[in-house]
Amino acid sequence: MNTYWLLSAAIVAEVIATSALKASEGFSKPGPAAVVVIGYAISFYLLAMVLKSLPVGITYAIWSGAGIVLVTLIGWLVYKQTLDLPAMLGIGLIMAGVLVINLFSQASGH
Repeated sequence: MNTYWLLSAAIVAEVIATSALKASEGFSKPGPAAVVVIGYAISFYLLAMVLKSLPVGITYAIWSGAGIVLVTLIGWLVYKQTLDLPAMLGIGLIMAGVLVINLFSQASGH
């Protein structure tokens, strides 16, 4: 399977797990808590598979950067968390960094 598909799946699993972490209310709700544990297990397994092909620094930058942006979007849409201008600018810079790595870096395996 394509390494970037695995990385995308790892990101999705991590975003689901992190979103469920909020819903678990400190692991007091078993359903969301189970989603957290399973989601992170899947994410780390897939991340380990990706690291067979891509450098750890590049992989982690993409995984964490995309995860931050997506979790922030879910926080805004689902949990009605507000974003001020500095937060939006910072998220924009994270997105720009992930794009630069993917589009221009020779270290990303392209």
